[in-house]
Order: sequence, then C-alpha cells, then structure tokens
Amino acid sequence: MKKAHRYNLAITGNCHYLAYVNDQSELTWMCWPYFDSSFIFGSLIDREKGGSFRIVPETRHHTRQRYVENTAVIVTTFYCEDGDFEVIDFAPRFSIHDRCHKPLQFFRKIKRVRGQPKISILCTPRGDYGEKIPEVSVGSNHISYNNLHYPLRLTTNAAKTFIIEERIFGLTEDIYIVLSGGEPFESPLKETSEEFYYKTTRYWRSWVKDSTIPNIFQKEMIRSAITIKLHQFEDTGAIIASGTTSLPEYPGSGRNWDYRYCWLRDSYFSLSAMNDLGHFEEAERYQHFVHNILYDVEHLQPVYRINGEAEIPEREILLAGYEGNRPVRIGNAAYTQKQYDSFGQVILSLLPLYLDERIVHRDLLLSLDAVKKILQEIERRMDEPDAGIWEFRGRKEKHLETYVFHWAGAKAGLKIALHYDDPELQLLAMRVIQHAELNLELCYSAEFECYMSDQTLKSFDAAAFLLITLNYLNPNDVRTHKHFQRLQKELLTEEGMIYRYRLIDDFGETHATFLICTYWYIESLICLGFLDEAEELLKKIVQHGNHVGLLSEDLSSEDGSQWGNFPQTYSHVGLINSITRLARKRDRLIFE
Repeated sequence: MKKAHRYNLAITGNCHYLAYVNDQSELTWMCWPYFDSSFIFGSLIDREKGGSFRIVPETRHHTRQRYVENTAVIVTTFYCEDGDFEVIDFAPRFSIHDRCHKPLQFFRKIKRVRGQPKISILCTPRGDYGEKIPEVSVGSNHISYNNLHYPLRLTTNAAKTFIIEERIFGLTEDIYIVLSGGEPFESPLKETSEEFYYKTTRYWRSWVKDSTIPNIFQKEMIRSAITIKLHQFEDTGAIIASGTTSLPEYPGSGRNWDYRYCWLRDSYFSLSAMNDLGHFEEAERYQHFVHNILYDVEHLQPVYRINGEAEIPEREILLAGYEGNRPVRIGNAAYTQKQYDSFGQVILSLLPLYLDERIVHRDLLLSLDAVKKILQEIERRMDEPDAGIWEFRGRKEKHLETYVFHWAGAKAGLKIALHYDDPELQLLAMRVIQHAELNLELCYSAEFECYMSDQTLKSFDAAAFLLITLNYLNPNDVRTHKHFQRLQKELLTEEGMIYRYRLIDDFGETHATFLICTYWYIESLICLGFLDEAEELLKKIVQHGNHVGLLSEDLSSEDGSQWGNFPQTYSHVGLINSITRLARKRDRLIFE
C-alpha cells in the first residue's frame, strides 16, 4: 500500500522570517528578509534553481527530527555508520531591555554525539526566485554571498574552504554557523550561539507557560499555538496564512496559490484562537496593522502584503514546482476581488481590545469611529454580490458566509456600542443585524431544509456550519439539526472529513478536503451536543499531522495525504478552537 504523502518539514522563525528544515536537516525554504520576500533557499519548489543549505553525512544513515519541548527549536539527529551527530536549528527570539530581540539571523549548531562522522556542508543560496546566483567572497571568519536581492553572510568556526569547495571532512568538534543579513557578526560565535539558544528556548517555554490550555490534546494545542505565533510579522502586526507558495491543493490540480500575505478573514480566526489561549499581544499588534488600512474603508481588500501595501500582482514564474506541480505563482490576485465578509471580520478581530478589562488604555488604542465606518460600509454593500470566502474567480453571488459575517460583525459592533453607551452606533448595528438576517434567510432552501452557499440555492457549502458555531442558529431547534444533517450528508467523506463544496468551479472538481471546514463541522458537533463524536474525529485529525505535529491546508479525500500550503494557520487555528470549545462544553456539563 502506498504511504500517504506527508510534508517532511519542521519550521522555525522569530516573527520576522520563517525557515523550513526537512527531516534530513536541509533548509529547503526560507524567504529573506521577510515572509513575502523572494526565497534564498527554495529547493522545496525547484531542486535545481532553488538553492538549499544542507548538512550531508558521507555514510549510510537514518534520522530523527523533533522540536525541543515547548519551543520552536528544531533538532535533527543523524545516526550514521561512522558516528552520530545533531543539527540544532533556531531563529533567536527573546526579551532584552523590555523589548523583543529578533535579529535577522539563523543559527545552526552541528553537535558531535558519537564517533567521528564525516560530513559536508553545502550552502547554495539564490536570489530573485532562483534567477540570481551569488558572487562568493571569503573573510577571516565568514563567507559573503553577494549580488542577491538581499545581502547574506555566513559566519562559522568550520573551515570555510571545505564549505566553498563542498568537501567532506571529519566532525572533530561542534560547529557553529550563523546566517545573517549582511551585517558583520562580531560577537563571540560559540558563546553567542549558546547564549541565544538558551534564551530562545527559555522565551518559548515561558510563552507556552503563560498560555491557557485545557487538559486535553495539550501537546497538539502547544504546537499549534507556537505555529500560529510564528506566522505573525511582529513589525507591522500582519498575520500570514502560510509561509509557502504554490504547494498544490491536490496533485495536478493547478490550485497552486501564494499564501504569504495577510488575509483579514484568516487573521480573525487566528486572533480568536490566540484570545482563547489568553494571549492579547498579537491582537494589539494586529490593530496597528488594521489602523493603517482603515484609512480607506470603502476600498477594504480581503488581503494585503505584510507591510500593508495593497497591490499584490500575481504572476507565474519558471520554476519546476513542488513535485513537478505547476504553475508556481508569486502574488495573489485575490487582492482585486470584492469579499465583503472582511468588514465584519475586522470588527470581530478587534472586539477584545474594546471590551476586555485586562487590556489597559483601550480607549487610546481604538476609536468608535472605526467601527461606525465599517458598519456603514457593510450597510452600503449589503445587497452587492461578491467573490465569497472561496475566492471564486469566475462568478459573484450573494454568499451566505458574507452575510454570516455581516451579522456577526454587527453583533460585535452592538456589544461595543452598549459597552460605551453610544446610541448612534447601537441603532446602526441593529439596522445591519436586521438586514443581514433578512439576506441570510434568502439563502435557506425549504426543499433541502438547509442554508445554501448563496441566494441562488444551487449548492452546499461548509461555511454554512458557521451559522451554528457563531450562534446564529439555536442548537436546540429542530431546524438547526436538519440543516446540520443535510450538510453532513452532502459534504462528509467516509473518513470523516469535510469538503468545502462539491461545486464544479473554475478549476474543475475538487479532490481534497479543506481542514478548516472539518473543524467547523467538529465545532458544530460540539454545539449540538455530540461531544464523543467530536472528540473521536479530533483524534483522527491529529494523526494526519506530520512527524512533528504540523498540519497542511488540505487532506486528500482518498488517503488522507497532506496537500496545500504548509503549515496552514487556518488548520492549527481550527484545532485550537475545536479543542477549546470541547473542553469548555465538557466543563460546563460537569458543573451544571
């Protein structure tokens, strides 16, 4: 039987960049200096043109890869015929002088464990998506890779000649390597590496310790929390959907998208999970990002670059693609689409900053004018069709999910209005709620006893589970259960996963299930009281994680293989939200 496809990757980062290391310690994907910059190592999508950073043993070997417990530090252990060694990879992140120190540096330590293994160090960075090969120059303790799109410098105590000539040598001492953004690394190499390792490990463990985590699925919750945290670009507050581009939703599907940008929708779900974990810093950073794009509420986009720039032109580039899957796309044309659900999601994502008493100086962070402007825009756009949550490129409709978030966003706006005793905002929010409810009911099919994808009543959509999870539908109502059962019948696979829809779209039939949709289904099960069924399905899902517990965007409906961009924040967000909801529901039943 063919083994199900899994991404053999672990990620590390420091909220400035991400690094992808496979289970052979190869750095296969690293965009530099930012999440949405060109890669400097991109063998993940092109072995020839992509470039990589590898530690290669001479003899036969096998490996084991893991995270240092409760951290983002990766350890890859090599068991070789002539000895064993570890490769320890991390991006420094820790507090210093009341600020977070997150330099543009990547640390590798090659630690000899047993014997005297022979290895080679192969570092072949590339620039401008594989188009630039660097000019290499050597200093007394470093190698400079010049003429790339951004400077790169490698500082090490290993023999630089061996690295440049890609020669095999014996590992007689621990080797320290630092990649930096062109700046001279003038600190003591060994001492700094060890100090930064200790401080970074301590930072992540302290951050995890400060998280509110239920007593079920704790390891999965912790790994998901760290993964989401790594995807926030702390400088601006933007949260990216994923750190990769063009990993196909399914082999040969052509559904290869660039997810290295900030979707307002994804950010709402991510911040909801962080709020459940008791972390508010991410929402506070994100509000700065939102503040800078709300100057033009009328033209609010569904997605932005991490620096807040509006234009993300999409183009195809000449790279081989992941396992030969083309096209390879850079940019995302979704920024040109109208997706009006984003308005409500912005209000929802910022709601804790208005209401939570644990956040001081709330009045200084946000004004009620922002909420009013967004609700006014929702009211103005209420009867306009849009591209919807699934970003259809060939059609516009009056989508159910858009109205769900018009309604939920207005509900959040009403809470804010009542909290601050603003009658004008109250009336506006109530008008939007009423109008959204009327449109939601136009998505209901009496024939199928179910809310459909849009007001044409032609297709079923997993987003309709949100009517249950966002409390639009009463879980005790017979109508709610019939709605749930119809969606279950139409979208559930034999393995218990959920298709986002079965509609034939611009790219044909879909063969993969979208993990976030399965989580919406699980949350609906919990809301309706099917707790044991929900827990069993959660146990199945976590088994679909890779060797270090990371989840992809999509799972094959045939064998549960991982596909799509990786790891996907949506998938880890869904895991956290589902587990948190399940734990709360069980606790409530115990104490009732």
